[in-house]
Amino acid sequence: MGTHAPERLCNRTVLVTGGAGFVGSHLVEALAPDNEVRVLDDFSTGSREHLPDDVTVIEGDVRDPIALQEAARGVDVIFHQAAVVSVSRTVDEPRRSNRTNLDAGLLVLEQARQEDARVVFASSAAVYGHPSELPVPETAPTEPTSPYGVQKLAIDQYARLYEDLYDLPTVALRYFNVYGPRQRGPYSGVISTFLEQARADEPITIEGDGEQTRDFVHVSDVVMANLRAATTDEVGAAYNVGTGDRVSIEDLAKTIRDVTNSSSPIVHKDPRAGDIRHSGADLTRATRELGFEPRVSLESGLRSLADGTSIAPIVDGTADQNAEHTSYS
Repeated sequence: MGTHAPERLCNRTVLVTGGAGFVGSHLVEALAPDNEVRVLDDFSTGSREHLPDDVTVIEGDVRDPIALQEAARGVDVIFHQAAVVSVSRTVDEPRRSNRTNLDAGLLVLEQARQEDARVVFASSAAVYGHPSELPVPETAPTEPTSPYGVQKLAIDQYARLYEDLYDLPTVALRYFNVYGPRQRGPYSGVISTFLEQARADEPITIEGDGEQTRDFVHVSDVVMANLRAATTDEVGAAYNVGTGDRVSIEDLAKTIRDVTNSSSPIVHKDPRAGDIRHSGADLTRATRELGFEPRVSLESGLRSLADGTSIAPIVDGTADQNAEHTSYS
């Protein structure tokens, strides 16, 4: 198994659950020019304004079998992005979040069996819990520390089991810390929070000592991983989606302050209970089997956010190496 130029996904009928959300809307934007795209979203957190005009929108709940059946009829590929992404919310409401993060995922798999459709699942690095080694390979122990991690691990394993039991082509993508345009709201990532604070010249507030490290991956690279997963022959597997580089939260705060020309002081408060100390992706398998090579450096990604520009994802194997500087409106 070696890296090869991936097939471009085109002339397919695809469904993106949660397609009006943060990652989902960027994925829809990349898919729409070459495919018939449907979006299933209840718009509880997503926004219609992020969707191209030429996609079919089904307003409904992914937990509703009837809505899902309507949305998935005749599709070739399902990108399952819909989820409760707030870890704290899953702690507060484990049963309710389980219905979205696990039960709905099973509905997607069952519907995909009916349609003989490939499924690309949004999994999470949360499946690893406190990593036993760095960078973290897909073979690392999976010991989640939250209901969110448990739910993502369960659907991650179900997806791969369906390939074994039912010959259903599935790929699970274990996202690390995704950032980029459209990430907002009370459950947005640390980068969007720091950016808001820096732009307002308010204190950039770090939970803990700031020495904890994370692997921040730009949403355009996450889109590229999804497109690779939609055409790869290496199905029935899980793949890390990150950059392979780790940055401390303290250095992240300083970089954000620099790119925004902010005078914000950096302050510290008590750490979050149960917070993972270090996290970073081993991309060996994803590079070898998906041809996934992240293109956007953290600094250029942060600058694009500070400047209000977007970065176009690489949709095939022929993109220019300098594409991380390409923006679109």
